[in-house]
Formats: sequence, structure tokens, C-alpha cells
Amino acid sequence: MRWLDEREQRVWRRYLLLSSQLTARMNRQLAADAGLSLADYEVLVRLTDVPAGRLRVTRLARELSWEQSRLSHHVSRMARRGLVAREECADDGRGALVALTEQGRAAIERAAPAHVAFVRASVFDALTDAQLDALDTIFGSILTGLAQ
Repeated sequence: MRWLDEREQRVWRRYLLLSSQLTARMNRQLAADAGLSLADYEVLVRLTDVPAGRLRVTRLARELSWEQSRLSHHVSRMARRGLVAREECADDGRGALVALTEQGRAAIERAAPAHVAFVRASVFDALTDAQLDALDTIFGSILTGLAQ
């Protein structure tokens, strides 16, 4: 077994702490400013990224790296709040789509400016250009390894 050395362990624990603190703070910020969770925001972002404002459930789950059951439950909660709607896929009748509603579009349009300001202040303003480039390279390397 190749255990983490002291430096690797420190970096790993800092990453875990950063991830949990950033996620918690983004959730609080989005809830306070827009009445959304981070998960709501992630779904709405994916739907606003496509011109039609709708995606197949399977594609949305893949893009979010969520299990389909998690997505299904979350979409149901969002649909009850009027943020999204479920639709049958007209192409094959078997697939299901998640569609952005006008209420969902309005919610993300309200949430986005404060969320981007939060991300900028919490993450990017703390980094130099060289650090940002290094993080981009590091994250790219890790994601490539995870995709294999």
C-alpha cells in the first residue's frame, strides 16, 4: 500500500475542506439571495446552456455526474416549485426531457449575478493569473485521469 505522505495528506485534506466549505457557503448564498439550492442552480445552468432549454434526463444526469434516481427526485421537487417541467420526448416516445420553465429562467436570472460575484470574491480574486493557469492545468489532468 502506498500511503499519502505528509504533504499529499495536507493537500488532500485542504482540498476536502475547501470543497465542503465552498459548497456550504454557495448553498447559503443561493438560498438567501434567490431561494435556490446549489443543486437547483446546477440543473438550471445546464438547461440555460442549451438553446431549447430542455435536455434528456439521461444527458442531464451525465452532465451533472448524478445517478438518474437522484436527478429524478430532484427534478420532481423542482417541478413542484415550477422551476422545471417534465416532458415526453417527441422523437421516440420512450425518453423523458427536463424543460426550463419561465419561472425557472427568471429564478436563474435573479440568482446568477450574486452567485457569480460570490464565486469571483471567494475564489478568483484570491488567485494570481499564474495560479489560475496552474489550477486549470491541474484540474484538467485530474479530470482526464478520472475519465479513463
